[in-house]
Amino acid sequence: MLDHLISLFTVHGYVAVFVVLLACGFGVPIPEDVSLVAGGIIAGLGYADVRIMVAVGLAGVLLGDAAVFLIGRHLGARALRSRWVSRLLTPRRYAQVQAKFDRYGNRLMFVARFLPGLRTAVFLTAGMTRRVSFARFVLLDGLAALISVPAWVWLGYYGAENRDWLLAWVHRGQGGVAIAAALIVAAVAWLVWRRMSRRRARLAACRAMRGQRAAGRADRADSAS
Repeated sequence: MLDHLISLFTVHGYVAVFVVLLACGFGVPIPEDVSLVAGGIIAGLGYADVRIMVAVGLAGVLLGDAAVFLIGRHLGARALRSRWVSRLLTPRRYAQVQAKFDRYGNRLMFVARFLPGLRTAVFLTAGMTRRVSFARFVLLDGLAALISVPAWVWLGYYGAENRDWLLAWVHRGQGGVAIAAALIVAAVAWLVWRRMSRRRARLAACRAMRGQRAAGRADRADSAS
């Protein structure tokens, strides 16, 4: 699969990468991570610019995800009558998605980026059930894509000349990217918490100073009277 994608992308460039990633969003059985790695490889071999490849990868991934979500949102339960949807969203898979929603809530829109077997089913179900707004979907899916897409493209870029090393990392699968995502999210959450704590401390100090000044003015007024 990787060799076929490299050949296709080498000949047709960014357009082929975009189309393949868009198709991945619709559940076509082509691994999204392998497609992104292949895009990084052709950049590493000099057939493309790696930064443009990251941008193309993000566009293909996010547009494919958004299209699936909006199809589910527009059609609702009627989507289940479609042969395409019935293949993607079997009763067993639908039950799995519901279990994931119960566990993660709306955060599943972020987690789904690292669940290749359920990703399309999750986005389709989210649209059908209206469990999350489109704006929140784009935000959470976009944050996850900003982690996973550059990671896979740059992995292919740096491993373009060392295929054994590259394949060893690809075989580690989404787990490594998911761990990296979790660490990044934890770091961002800690920084936000720290900033909010400092802000609350400053506000508390300002209120205390105002209280002291008000008490001082009241004491002076009593003394004057």
